[in-house]
Amino acid sequence: MKLFDVYPLFDVNIVKGKGCKVWDDKGQEYLDLYGGHAVISIGHAHPHYIQKVTEQLQKLGFYSNSVINKLQVELAERLGKICGYDDYQLFLINSGAEANENALKLSSFTNGRTRVLSCEKAFHGRTSLAVEVTNNPKIIAPINDNSHVTYLPLNDLPAWEAELAKGDVCAVILECIQGVGGIKLATKEFAQGLAAACKKHGTILICDEIQCGYGRSGKFFAHQWLDICPDIITVAKGIANGFPMGGVLISPEFKPVYGQLGTTFGGNHLACAAALAVLDVFEEENLVENARVVGEYLIERIKELKNEKIKDVRGRGLMIGIDLDCPHADVRKPLIYQEHCFTGCAGANILRLLPPLCLTKEDADDFIERLKRCL
Repeated sequence: MKLFDVYPLFDVNIVKGKGCKVWDDKGQEYLDLYGGHAVISIGHAHPHYIQKVTEQLQKLGFYSNSVINKLQVELAERLGKICGYDDYQLFLINSGAEANENALKLSSFTNGRTRVLSCEKAFHGRTSLAVEVTNNPKIIAPINDNSHVTYLPLNDLPAWEAELAKGDVCAVILECIQGVGGIKLATKEFAQGLAAACKKHGTILICDEIQCGYGRSGKFFAHQWLDICPDIITVAKGIANGFPMGGVLISPEFKPVYGQLGTTFGGNHLACAAALAVLDVFEEENLVENARVVGEYLIERIKELKNEKIKDVRGRGLMIGIDLDCPHADVRKPLIYQEHCFTGCAGANILRLLPPLCLTKEDADDFIERLKRCL
């Protein structure tokens, strides 16, 4: 048997990591400005994380959600305090796609509607409903295309207000910073107008914080830069620093109904131990503020580099897009193979930076020197 070939792979076998560095099987060190696709929040192989996950595994790795799991209760309480939503309810699952799937289902259970508004160039996951609200025909199979979704341009408030005024929209799902869409930022005027229109027309506002949340933007959630309060917030990626986990933060106005939602592996003991260790490190090392400070510094350093190949730089915190006047592979490949530095990409021309939140200014300077040589 061989692997089903779904990804084009770089010819690098990563076997070890520490902080913002990783090493391949030949001993070559790489600077990691990708964070395993925004998943590594506190850095690779953090000793506190290793300790807490190991201690939990020695006690109990898994039991079902048919019994009390006090780690889930502790995680909900601590996450609520650190992110400012201590009156919300937490439903734990395994991934970002599941988080969005359950957020959309819960919305429809609540108001009985079926239509959803999503952004052009949005990405919300690869499960059934999540892929349907993702604006990429290439990944929407015929079985997923149920005509439930209307895609609208980011920041075009009149277009969204016109659709919401029809009174039949179940939910709006929004990335306040689009990741796959090219690091495009929602404006405060748009987000606040959209939130007001949702409230007026009985539509549920879901903020997808899977990539842009969990401290990455320099606030705990990206929507907190915009002064809005969503009905539902979805999280994953950085929540457990690589252990598969997702969550749905649900407004207290929603009342649970037994049987509507459920999960086998979600919120298991190991996942919760990992997520609690992440919160410990966030607080002890002030990583959300670090993401803001180092992110602002890195953006300014990249702006200083502007030449004929860099058209634009945008982002917040440690979620940064470098818009190139050439295919991103022209820069990304030499970054990996010659300069030994990982970045992500978006579209045809954008380098996407999603490093661990422990990135230092020295790491940022190191990246700038490597990028210079590739430009």
